[in-house]
Amino acid sequence: MRGREVMVLGDVMLDEFIWGKVARISPEAPVPVVEVTHDSLHVGGAGNVARNVGALGGRPLLVGVVGRDAAAGRIRAELDAAGVRHALVDADDARPTTIKTRIIAHQQQIVRADRECADDVSPATARALVAHVRAGLAHSAALVLSDYQKGVITPPVMRAVLPLARRRRVPLLVDPKVRHFALYRGVTVITPNQLEAEQASGVRIRGEADVLAAGARILQMLRCQAVLVTRGEHGMSLFRRGRRPAHVPTFAREVFDVTGAGDTVIAMLALALASGARMDEAAVLANSAASVVVGKVGTATASPDEVLAAVEAVDARL
Repeated sequence: MRGREVMVLGDVMLDEFIWGKVARISPEAPVPVVEVTHDSLHVGGAGNVARNVGALGGRPLLVGVVGRDAAAGRIRAELDAAGVRHALVDADDARPTTIKTRIIAHQQQIVRADRECADDVSPATARALVAHVRAGLAHSAALVLSDYQKGVITPPVMRAVLPLARRRRVPLLVDPKVRHFALYRGVTVITPNQLEAEQASGVRIRGEADVLAAGARILQMLRCQAVLVTRGEHGMSLFRRGRRPAHVPTFAREVFDVTGAGDTVIAMLALALASGARMDEAAVLANSAASVVVGKVGTATASPDEVLAAVEAVDARL
């Protein structure tokens, strides 16, 4: 996978973490008082997918939208420092860069505050995004759509991007949002979590038979090549056209933070498919990469060595 080029199109945001400890309850309201010790900033959303591609050895190109503000400058600086190439479109003055602020005490998230505009981007911004995608696809081996429902993945953008990927025969992967499911018809693979699969299919998932029904229904709805349902501690379930469903188990390990785990899954999946892996092989690698990042706190990435160690640990238990 080393050196494979993967384009990531989607909602870029800045993840702010405020770290501290709790020693008392506020006298003003029944809430904990966090004594702040330090803070940190990381590129999140589609930016974190691109960071994961880079951390795993690939060459990412990030396409997205930012505001004309200090947060956008910080995002560009963080991407440059991480070696992530980017083609970020400046939105108009009324659209700020999305910022998610998480307050964490004793390694546990206490609360999150979001600053954002989630309206669809303007027609001019959409045209600029598509132009960047058209130029970047000439050199990309896979295209990831990282949809956080913040206004980048829209009907006009999808109507333009899908034919571009098909003509280039580039795998198109989607980390979805339920409200946008109709937009994803005809993509290569979609990676809903179990709740998203349940909501999109209308199947209440309470057991393995329900998972099978939900996956089959989504596969039929979207006419895509594959659906990979991520199920937390229950592993992943893979559905492919013309193939029997496959289950990718996971092994229990300490989970500190699931923030960004979906970003890691789709980054690894894209890199593996871009390198010629079969869909089931790519799913196993994605599952192993996710097991690495949930053992870390904050918006994390996995390295090739960490993924290999996770795969070897599974082999040893089998």
